[in-house]
Amino acid sequence: MADSTPQAASFNPALRVVIAGCGIAGPALACFLKKQGYEPVVYEKTKAHSVTSGGSSLMLQINGIKVINLISPEIVKKLTASPAVSGKPMAQVLYLSQVSGEEIIRSDAPSQYLDTPSADGAPPLPFQIGVRRTTFHQMLIEEAQSQGISIHFEKELTAIKQDDSSMLITAIFTDDTQTSGSFLVGCDGVHSATRAALFGKEPATYTGLTQTAGLSLTPPSLAPPNNPATFLNVFGNSSHVVSYPISDTQTSWAVTVREAESRETWRAMGKEQQDAFCRDAPYKDWKDPVNEFVKEPEHVIKYGLYDRPELAKWHQGRVVLLGDAAHPTSPHLGQGANQAFEDIYHLDRLLQAHIPSPNTTTASTTLLDKIFTEFETLRIARTSVLVKAARAQGEMRVVSGEKACLARDQTLKSAVPLLAGKAMEELKKHPF
Repeated sequence: MADSTPQAASFNPALRVVIAGCGIAGPALACFLKKQGYEPVVYEKTKAHSVTSGGSSLMLQINGIKVINLISPEIVKKLTASPAVSGKPMAQVLYLSQVSGEEIIRSDAPSQYLDTPSADGAPPLPFQIGVRRTTFHQMLIEEAQSQGISIHFEKELTAIKQDDSSMLITAIFTDDTQTSGSFLVGCDGVHSATRAALFGKEPATYTGLTQTAGLSLTPPSLAPPNNPATFLNVFGNSSHVVSYPISDTQTSWAVTVREAESRETWRAMGKEQQDAFCRDAPYKDWKDPVNEFVKEPEHVIKYGLYDRPELAKWHQGRVVLLGDAAHPTSPHLGQGANQAFEDIYHLDRLLQAHIPSPNTTTASTTLLDKIFTEFETLRIARTSVLVKAARAQGEMRVVSGEKACLARDQTLKSAVPLLAGKAMEELKKHPF
Protein backbone atom coordinates (compact mmCIF):
# COMPACT_ATOMS: atom_id res chain seq x y z
CA MET A 1 0.00 0.00 0.00
CA ALA A 2 1.30 3.46 -0.85
CA ASP A 3 1.75 6.12 1.79
CA SER A 4 -1.79 7.16 2.70
CA THR A 5 -1.27 9.91 5.26
CA PRO A 6 -2.13 13.54 4.41
CA GLN A 7 0.44 15.52 2.39
CA ALA A 8 2.37 12.32 1.62
CA ALA A 9 3.20 13.43 -1.91
CA SER A 10 5.03 16.51 -0.73
CA PHE A 11 7.65 14.59 1.26
CA ASN A 12 10.84 12.80 0.31
CA PRO A 13 10.72 9.47 2.22
CA ALA A 14 14.52 9.35 2.41
CA LEU A 15 14.52 12.63 4.37
CA ARG A 16 11.34 12.04 6.31
CA VAL A 17 11.60 11.12 9.97
CA VAL A 18 8.47 9.63 11.49
CA ILE A 19 7.97 10.78 15.09
CA ALA A 20 5.44 8.81 17.12
CA GLY A 21 3.93 10.99 19.82
CA CYS A 22 3.18 14.68 20.20
CA GLY A 23 3.87 15.02 23.91
CA ILE A 24 6.66 17.25 25.15
CA ALA A 25 9.45 15.37 23.33
CA GLY A 26 7.87 14.91 19.88
CA PRO A 27 7.58 18.52 18.69
CA ALA A 28 10.87 19.44 20.39
CA LEU A 29 12.77 16.72 18.54
CA ALA A 30 11.05 17.69 15.30
CA CYS A 31 12.39 21.26 15.61
CA PHE A 32 15.97 19.99 15.95
CA LEU A 33 15.66 17.61 13.00
CA LYS A 34 14.10 20.29 10.81
CA LYS A 35 17.17 22.50 11.31
CA GLN A 36 19.37 19.64 10.12
CA GLY A 37 17.49 19.33 6.84
CA TYR A 38 15.23 16.40 7.67
CA GLU A 39 11.49 16.45 7.06
CA PRO A 40 10.07 15.33 10.41
CA VAL A 41 6.38 14.49 10.67
CA VAL A 42 4.68 13.96 14.03
CA TYR A 43 1.85 11.47 14.56
CA GLU A 44 -0.26 11.62 17.72
CA LYS A 45 -2.96 9.14 18.78
CA THR A 46 -5.19 11.64 20.61
CA LYS A 47 -7.38 14.41 19.25
CA ALA A 48 -5.88 17.85 18.69
CA HIS A 49 -7.91 19.48 21.44
CA SER A 50 -6.96 16.85 24.04
CA VAL A 51 -3.25 16.42 23.36
CA THR A 52 -2.32 19.19 25.81
CA SER A 53 -4.88 18.25 28.47
CA GLY A 54 -2.77 15.73 30.41
CA GLY A 55 -0.68 16.45 33.48
CA SER A 56 -0.57 19.50 35.68
CA SER A 57 2.81 21.22 35.66
CA LEU A 58 6.50 20.76 35.01
CA MET A 59 9.60 21.89 36.81
CA LEU A 60 12.00 22.70 34.01
CA GLN A 61 15.58 22.50 35.24
CA ILE A 62 18.78 23.90 33.83
CA ASN A 63 19.71 20.80 31.80
CA GLY A 64 16.35 20.96 30.02
CA ILE A 65 16.21 24.76 29.84
CA LYS A 66 19.49 24.86 27.91
CA VAL A 67 18.01 22.58 25.26
CA ILE A 68 14.77 24.57 25.08
CA ASN A 69 16.87 27.68 24.53
CA LEU A 70 18.42 26.00 21.48
CA ILE A 71 14.95 25.33 20.07
CA SER A 72 13.76 28.88 20.61
CA PRO A 73 15.17 31.56 22.93
CA GLU A 74 11.75 33.21 22.62
CA ILE A 75 10.15 30.34 24.54
CA VAL A 76 12.59 30.84 27.42
CA LYS A 77 11.94 34.59 27.33
CA LYS A 78 8.21 33.99 27.66
CA LEU A 79 8.75 31.57 30.55
CA THR A 80 10.96 34.03 32.43
CA ALA A 81 9.14 37.29 31.60
CA SER A 82 7.97 39.68 34.30
CA PRO A 83 5.18 39.85 35.25
CA ALA A 84 5.18 36.06 35.26
CA VAL A 85 2.28 34.73 33.18
CA SER A 86 3.61 31.63 31.41
CA GLY A 87 6.26 30.45 33.89
CA LYS A 88 8.06 31.36 37.10
CA PRO A 89 11.81 31.00 37.78
CA MET A 90 12.56 29.68 41.28
CA ALA A 91 14.45 31.80 43.82
CA GLN A 92 14.25 29.71 46.99
CA VAL A 93 13.99 26.14 48.28
CA LEU A 94 12.09 25.57 51.53
CA TYR A 95 11.64 22.29 53.44
CA LEU A 96 9.11 22.14 56.29
CA SER A 97 8.15 19.34 58.68
CA GLN A 98 4.44 18.91 59.32
CA VAL A 99 5.30 16.43 62.07
CA SER A 100 7.56 18.66 64.20
CA GLY A 101 6.31 21.98 62.87
CA GLU A 102 9.91 23.03 62.25
CA GLU A 103 11.68 24.50 59.25
CA ILE A 104 14.15 21.92 57.96
CA ILE A 105 15.95 23.84 55.22
CA ARG A 106 15.71 27.27 53.61
CA SER A 107 18.10 28.08 50.77
CA ASP A 108 18.42 30.57 47.91
CA ALA A 109 20.40 28.00 45.88
CA PRO A 110 18.13 28.19 42.76
CA SER A 111 19.01 31.88 42.36
CA GLN A 112 22.72 31.13 42.80
CA TYR A 113 23.10 28.29 40.30
CA LEU A 114 22.39 30.29 37.16
CA ASP A 115 23.86 29.22 33.86
CA THR A 116 26.87 31.19 32.62
CA PRO A 117 25.80 34.22 30.55
CA SER A 118 26.23 33.75 26.82
CA ALA A 119 28.80 35.67 24.78
CA ASP A 120 26.12 37.74 23.06
CA GLY A 121 25.15 39.41 26.32
CA ALA A 122 21.92 37.47 26.88
CA PRO A 123 20.98 37.09 30.56
CA PRO A 124 21.95 33.85 32.32
CA LEU A 125 19.42 31.05 32.19
CA PRO A 126 17.57 30.33 35.45
CA PHE A 127 18.21 27.06 37.21
CA GLN A 128 14.51 26.13 37.57
CA ILE A 129 11.28 27.35 35.99
CA GLY A 130 7.86 26.20 37.14
CA VAL A 131 5.47 25.97 34.18
CA ARG A 132 1.91 24.92 33.58
CA ARG A 133 2.29 21.82 31.44
CA THR A 134 -0.51 22.69 29.01
CA THR A 135 0.91 26.18 28.38
CA PHE A 136 4.45 24.97 27.78
CA HIS A 137 3.29 22.03 25.67
CA GLN A 138 1.27 24.36 23.44
CA MET A 139 4.35 26.59 23.01
CA LEU A 140 6.35 23.64 21.68
CA ILE A 141 3.58 22.57 19.31
CA GLU A 142 3.19 26.10 17.95
CA GLU A 143 6.95 26.44 17.51
CA ALA A 144 7.05 23.21 15.51
CA GLN A 145 4.12 24.24 13.35
CA SER A 146 5.67 27.69 12.74
CA GLN A 147 8.66 25.86 11.24
CA GLY A 148 6.40 24.04 8.79
CA ILE A 149 6.39 20.74 10.67
CA SER A 150 3.23 18.70 10.12
CA ILE A 151 1.46 17.19 13.12
CA HIS A 152 -1.26 14.63 12.46
CA PHE A 153 -3.72 13.80 15.24
CA GLU A 154 -5.86 10.69 15.81
CA LYS A 155 -3.08 8.54 14.37
CA GLU A 156 -2.52 5.64 16.74
CA LEU A 157 0.50 3.50 15.88
CA THR A 158 -0.23 -0.21 15.70
CA ALA A 159 2.71 -1.74 13.79
CA ILE A 160 6.10 -0.91 12.30
CA LYS A 161 7.67 -2.56 9.27
CA GLN A 162 11.35 -2.22 8.40
CA ASP A 163 12.78 -2.81 4.93
CA ASP A 164 16.58 -2.89 4.67
CA SER A 165 16.50 -3.06 0.88
CA SER A 166 14.66 0.25 0.54
CA MET A 167 16.25 1.67 3.72
CA LEU A 168 12.82 2.79 4.93
CA ILE A 169 10.45 2.10 7.77
CA THR A 170 6.67 2.00 7.46
CA ALA A 171 4.43 3.03 10.33
CA ILE A 172 0.92 1.56 10.26
CA PHE A 173 -1.93 3.19 12.17
CA THR A 174 -5.18 1.81 13.56
CA ASP A 175 -7.23 3.62 10.89
CA ASP A 176 -5.42 1.50 8.23
CA THR A 177 -3.36 4.42 6.95
CA GLN A 178 0.40 4.23 6.84
CA THR A 179 3.46 6.35 6.22
CA SER A 180 7.10 5.73 5.37
CA GLY A 181 10.33 7.42 6.31
CA SER A 182 14.05 6.96 6.76
CA PHE A 183 13.71 6.14 10.44
CA LEU A 184 11.19 6.34 13.30
CA VAL A 185 11.62 7.84 16.77
CA GLY A 186 9.24 6.72 19.49
CA CYS A 187 8.39 9.73 21.66
CA ASP A 188 5.06 8.26 22.73
CA GLY A 189 5.47 8.23 26.49
CA VAL A 190 5.00 5.68 29.25
CA HIS A 191 2.34 3.76 27.29
CA SER A 192 4.55 3.68 24.20
CA ALA A 193 3.18 1.76 21.24
CA THR A 194 6.63 2.02 19.66
CA ARG A 195 8.24 0.29 22.63
CA ALA A 196 5.59 -2.43 22.54
CA ALA A 197 6.15 -2.93 18.80
CA LEU A 198 9.89 -3.38 19.36
CA PHE A 199 10.01 -5.34 22.60
CA GLY A 200 6.47 -6.54 23.32
CA LYS A 201 4.12 -5.46 26.10
CA GLU A 202 5.70 -5.37 29.53
CA PRO A 203 4.26 -5.43 33.04
CA ALA A 204 4.01 -2.18 34.97
CA THR A 205 4.59 -2.62 38.71
CA TYR A 206 2.72 -0.40 41.13
CA THR A 207 5.13 1.30 43.55
CA GLY A 208 2.58 1.66 46.37
CA LEU A 209 2.51 5.44 45.94
CA THR A 210 -0.09 7.71 44.37
CA GLN A 211 0.01 11.40 43.65
CA THR A 212 -2.85 13.87 43.63
CA ALA A 213 -1.89 17.12 41.94
CA GLY A 214 -3.58 20.39 41.18
CA LEU A 215 -3.31 24.10 40.56
CA SER A 216 -4.45 26.75 43.05
CA LEU A 217 -4.20 30.46 43.62
CA THR A 218 -0.87 31.16 45.32
CA PRO A 219 -1.49 31.55 49.09
CA PRO A 220 -0.64 34.96 50.59
CA SER A 221 2.23 33.42 52.56
CA LEU A 222 3.95 32.50 49.28
CA ALA A 223 2.71 35.25 46.97
CA PRO A 224 4.80 38.03 45.43
CA PRO A 225 5.98 40.70 45.84
CA ASN A 226 6.76 40.03 49.51
CA ASN A 227 7.86 36.41 49.03
CA PRO A 228 10.45 34.87 46.71
CA ALA A 229 9.32 32.20 44.25
CA THR A 230 9.59 29.12 46.46
CA PHE A 231 10.09 25.47 45.62
CA LEU A 232 8.36 24.07 48.73
CA ASN A 233 8.53 20.56 50.21
CA VAL A 234 6.43 19.67 53.25
CA PHE A 235 7.10 16.32 54.92
CA GLY A 236 4.26 14.70 56.85
CA ASN A 237 3.38 11.36 58.38
CA SER A 238 2.83 8.92 55.49
CA SER A 239 2.67 11.81 53.04
CA HIS A 240 4.66 14.48 51.25
CA VAL A 241 3.59 17.72 49.56
CA VAL A 242 5.59 19.59 46.92
CA SER A 243 4.59 22.94 45.42
CA TYR A 244 6.00 25.69 43.25
CA PRO A 245 4.60 28.75 41.47
CA ILE A 246 3.90 28.57 37.74
CA SER A 247 3.05 32.28 37.44
CA ASP A 248 2.68 35.31 39.69
CA THR A 249 -0.78 34.14 40.72
CA GLN A 250 -0.89 30.33 40.49
CA THR A 251 0.89 27.52 42.31
CA SER A 252 1.17 23.88 41.31
CA TRP A 253 1.14 21.26 44.07
CA ALA A 254 1.24 17.49 44.41
CA VAL A 255 0.55 15.19 47.37
CA THR A 256 2.25 11.78 47.50
CA VAL A 257 0.81 9.07 49.79
CA ARG A 258 0.86 5.31 50.18
CA GLU A 259 -2.48 3.75 49.34
CA ALA A 260 -4.31 1.19 47.22
CA GLU A 261 -3.45 1.04 43.56
CA SER A 262 -4.71 3.88 41.37
CA ARG A 263 -4.80 4.08 37.59
CA GLU A 264 -1.97 5.74 35.68
CA THR A 265 -4.20 8.15 33.76
CA TRP A 266 -2.73 11.62 34.39
CA ARG A 267 -6.16 13.04 33.48
CA ALA A 268 -8.28 15.51 35.42
CA MET A 269 -10.78 14.31 38.04
CA GLY A 270 -14.46 14.75 37.48
CA LYS A 271 -16.14 17.48 39.55
CA GLU A 272 -17.71 15.07 42.03
CA GLN A 273 -14.39 13.30 42.66
CA GLN A 274 -12.56 16.62 42.99
CA ASP A 275 -15.14 17.96 45.47
CA ALA A 276 -14.80 14.79 47.55
CA PHE A 277 -11.02 15.14 47.59
CA CYS A 278 -11.21 18.75 48.78
CA ARG A 279 -13.80 17.86 51.42
CA ASP A 280 -12.05 14.79 52.82
CA ALA A 281 -8.36 15.52 52.27
CA PRO A 282 -6.43 15.47 55.55
CA TYR A 283 -4.17 18.19 54.14
CA LYS A 284 -6.90 20.78 54.68
CA ASP A 285 -6.00 20.66 58.38
CA TRP A 286 -2.29 21.12 57.75
CA LYS A 287 -0.56 24.41 58.44
CA ASP A 288 -0.47 27.26 55.96
CA PRO A 289 0.26 27.18 53.05
CA VAL A 290 -0.67 23.53 52.37
CA ASN A 291 -4.19 23.94 53.77
CA GLU A 292 -4.79 26.74 51.25
CA PHE A 293 -4.11 24.52 48.25
CA VAL A 294 -7.19 22.31 48.66
CA LYS A 295 -9.75 25.06 49.27
CA GLU A 296 -10.54 25.92 45.65
CA PRO A 297 -8.15 23.98 43.44
CA GLU A 298 -8.27 23.85 39.66
CA HIS A 299 -7.55 20.88 37.40
CA VAL A 300 -6.99 18.19 40.06
CA ILE A 301 -5.60 14.89 38.81
CA LYS A 302 -4.77 11.62 40.57
CA TYR A 303 -2.52 8.87 39.31
CA GLY A 304 -0.65 5.84 40.51
CA LEU A 305 3.13 5.69 40.23
CA TYR A 306 4.46 2.64 38.40
CA ASP A 307 7.82 1.08 37.60
CA ARG A 308 8.65 -0.57 34.29
CA PRO A 309 11.51 -2.90 33.39
CA GLU A 310 14.76 -1.20 32.46
CA LEU A 311 15.62 -1.79 28.82
CA ALA A 312 19.05 -3.09 27.82
CA LYS A 313 18.70 -1.32 24.46
CA TRP A 314 16.46 1.38 23.05
CA HIS A 315 16.45 0.55 19.37
CA GLN A 316 15.96 -2.10 16.73
CA GLY A 317 17.12 -1.42 13.23
CA ARG A 318 15.80 1.94 12.05
CA VAL A 319 13.58 2.57 15.10
CA VAL A 320 14.71 4.19 18.35
CA LEU A 321 13.04 5.30 21.59
CA LEU A 322 13.62 8.38 23.69
CA GLY A 323 12.09 10.13 26.71
CA ASP A 324 9.49 8.29 28.78
CA ALA A 325 9.13 5.67 26.05
CA ALA A 326 12.73 4.60 26.77
CA HIS A 327 13.19 5.39 30.47
CA PRO A 328 9.92 6.12 32.29
CA THR A 329 10.53 7.49 35.75
CA SER A 330 8.64 8.51 38.86
CA PRO A 331 8.35 12.29 39.27
CA HIS A 332 10.26 12.67 42.55
CA LEU A 333 13.38 14.27 41.00
CA GLY A 334 11.49 16.38 38.48
CA GLN A 335 13.71 15.03 35.71
CA GLY A 336 11.26 13.27 33.36
CA ALA A 337 10.88 16.00 30.74
CA ASN A 338 14.39 17.32 31.38
CA GLN A 339 15.92 13.92 30.59
CA ALA A 340 13.85 13.79 27.40
CA PHE A 341 15.44 17.10 26.39
CA GLU A 342 18.88 15.65 27.10
CA ASP A 343 17.97 12.66 24.89
CA ILE A 344 16.92 15.00 22.10
CA TYR A 345 20.13 17.01 22.27
CA HIS A 346 22.38 13.93 22.12
CA LEU A 347 20.41 12.14 19.40
CA ASP A 348 20.48 15.28 17.27
CA ARG A 349 24.20 15.74 17.95
CA LEU A 350 25.05 12.17 16.95
CA LEU A 351 22.93 12.29 13.81
CA GLN A 352 24.68 15.49 12.79
CA ALA A 353 28.12 14.02 13.50
CA HIS A 354 27.52 10.88 11.43
CA ILE A 355 25.19 12.32 8.77
CA PRO A 356 26.27 15.96 8.32
CA SER A 357 24.25 16.32 5.10
CA PRO A 358 20.99 14.33 5.09
CA ASN A 359 20.22 15.62 1.58
CA THR A 360 23.22 13.84 0.10
CA THR A 361 23.73 10.90 2.48
CA THR A 362 21.40 7.92 2.52
CA ALA A 363 21.33 6.50 6.00
CA SER A 364 21.90 2.76 5.83
CA THR A 365 20.54 0.52 8.55
CA THR A 366 24.13 -0.24 9.55
CA LEU A 367 24.89 3.47 10.00
CA LEU A 368 21.69 4.12 11.97
CA ASP A 369 22.42 1.10 14.15
CA LYS A 370 25.81 2.61 14.94
CA ILE A 371 24.27 6.01 15.77
CA PHE A 372 21.48 4.57 17.89
CA THR A 373 23.87 2.23 19.74
CA GLU A 374 26.15 5.15 20.58
CA PHE A 375 23.12 7.16 21.69
CA GLU A 376 21.64 4.50 23.96
CA THR A 377 25.01 3.55 25.45
CA LEU A 378 25.53 7.15 26.52
CA ARG A 379 22.00 7.74 27.74
CA ILE A 380 21.20 4.42 29.47
CA ALA A 381 24.17 4.93 31.77
CA ARG A 382 22.82 8.31 32.87
CA THR A 383 19.07 7.74 32.93
CA SER A 384 19.19 4.42 34.80
CA VAL A 385 20.92 6.15 37.73
CA LEU A 386 18.31 8.91 37.79
CA VAL A 387 15.36 6.50 37.55
CA LYS A 388 16.66 4.57 40.57
CA ALA A 389 17.35 7.81 42.45
CA ALA A 390 13.83 9.08 41.80
CA ARG A 391 12.34 5.86 43.15
CA ALA A 392 14.55 6.08 46.27
CA GLN A 393 13.56 9.71 46.77
CA GLY A 394 9.88 8.77 46.82
CA GLU A 395 10.52 6.00 49.36
CA MET A 396 12.48 8.37 51.60
CA ARG A 397 9.87 11.15 51.46
CA VAL A 398 6.87 9.03 52.43
CA VAL A 399 7.49 7.23 55.73
CA SER A 400 5.07 6.36 58.54
CA GLY A 401 5.19 6.85 62.30
CA GLU A 402 6.51 9.79 64.29
CA LYS A 403 9.89 8.20 65.02
CA ALA A 404 10.57 7.40 61.37
CA CYS A 405 9.38 10.86 60.29
CA LEU A 406 11.64 12.68 62.74
CA ALA A 407 14.59 10.54 61.64
CA ARG A 408 13.82 11.41 58.01
CA ASP A 409 13.64 15.11 58.86
CA GLN A 410 17.01 14.97 60.61
CA THR A 411 18.58 13.19 57.65
CA LEU A 412 17.25 15.88 55.34
CA LYS A 413 18.59 18.66 57.55
CA SER A 414 22.10 17.21 57.64
CA ALA A 415 22.44 15.76 54.15
CA VAL A 416 20.44 17.88 51.72
CA PRO A 417 22.47 21.12 51.82
CA LEU A 418 25.64 19.27 50.76
CA LEU A 419 24.02 16.83 48.34
CA ALA A 420 21.78 19.45 46.74
CA GLY A 421 24.75 21.65 45.88
CA LYS A 422 26.55 18.74 44.24
CA ALA A 423 23.40 17.73 42.34
CA MET A 424 22.90 21.28 41.06
CA GLU A 425 26.51 21.50 39.89
CA GLU A 426 26.09 18.16 38.13
CA LEU A 427 22.89 19.24 36.36
CA LYS A 428 24.60 22.37 35.08
CA LYS A 429 27.12 20.16 33.23
CA HIS A 430 24.42 18.51 31.12
CA PRO A 431 23.80 18.01 28.32
CA PHE A 432 26.58 20.42 27.28
